[in-house]
Amino acid sequence: MLMLRHKIERKLREAQFLREARAVLRTPPLRAADDGLVLFSMIGTKVLLPYLVAVKSLHAQLRRGRVVILDDGTLTDADNAVLAEHLDSPRIIPIASVDTGPCPVGGTWERLLTILDLRRDHYVIQLDSDTVTLGPVDEIAEAIAAGCSFTLRGGWDAEVLPLAQVSDRARAAAGPGRVHVQSAIEQAMEAMAIPGRPDLHYARGCSGFAGFAPGSDGRALAEAFSAEAERLIGAAKWSEWGSEQVTSNFVIANEVDALLLPYDRYLNYWDEPVGATVPFVHFVGTHRYTRGAYAQAARQVIGALGR
Repeated sequence: MLMLRHKIERKLREAQFLREARAVLRTPPLRAADDGLVLFSMIGTKVLLPYLVAVKSLHAQLRRGRVVILDDGTLTDADNAVLAEHLDSPRIIPIASVDTGPCPVGGTWERLLTILDLRRDHYVIQLDSDTVTLGPVDEIAEAIAAGCSFTLRGGWDAEVLPLAQVSDRARAAAGPGRVHVQSAIEQAMEAMAIPGRPDLHYARGCSGFAGFAPGSDGRALAEAFSAEAERLIGAAKWSEWGSEQVTSNFVIANEVDALLLPYDRYLNYWDEPVGATVPFVHFVGTHRYTRGAYAQAARQVIGALGR
C-alpha cells in the first residue's frame, strides 16, 4: 500500500511539473551561433518539455553555441516543428544512423560516440533533459574558454584517481548481491591495459552534464577502454545500462586539466535543499519530483526566460 501511495504521489508531482514546464513554449526562441560550441542531448517525445527547459536555461546563461540533438527514435513531426521554432532549427541526428562499432549498442552509447565524433571540430556539452540551470555558470564558461573538459561529480567525494586506487575503493565499497556494471568494472580497473597509455585515471562522475573539449582522438580511447572492459568483466555484463557513463567518466578523467565541477554548486538532487547560490541541478530519477523542487526550478527559469 505504501509503495502504491508513493507511485501515485510521483505521478501527481510529474503532472504538476509538466503543467509548469508547458510555459516554456511561451518563452522567446534562442538564437544559435556557429561559434565552436555545441549543446548536445539525446531526447525523445516524452521529454520534449523538460528538455526545452534544460537547454534554454543553459543557453540563457552561456549566451553562445548551437544545438544538436540525437533523436532516440520517438520524436514526431510536431516535436521537430517545436524544436525548430524554439532552438533555431537545430541539427537532429537519427539514432539509427549512429554506428557504435566495437562498442555496445543502446544504453546511451550512441550518444557518447556521437559526442566524440562531434568534438573533433567543436567543444561539446552533453546535457540531460532533467537538468536546470538556475544562475551564472562561470566555471563552465571558463572551461570552454580554456579548452578543458569537465564533468558533474557523481558525489561530493569524487576525484580523479589512478586505476589501482579506483579498484581498491570499489572493492572496499562493494556489498552483497547483484553487482552493478559500474562497480564491476571499477573493481577490475587495476588490470586494465591500453597500449600507449601507461598512466590512466578515472573519476566517478555523472554523464548527465559533461563538457568535451575539442580533440582529434575522437572515439579511439573510448573504444579501447570498452574493449578492455569487455575482456575484464565479459560482454554481457559490459552491455548493461551504465557502461556508457563509466566510459564518459574515463575519457574525461584522462583529459589534460579535466575539471570536476564543485559539488556545492553543480549537484545531483537527492531530496535536500537547493541553496540560493547553486546555479545547476540535475534532478536524477530517484527524487526527481520530490517536494516539487523540480517544478519550482522550472518555474523560476521559465520566468527569467520570459523576461
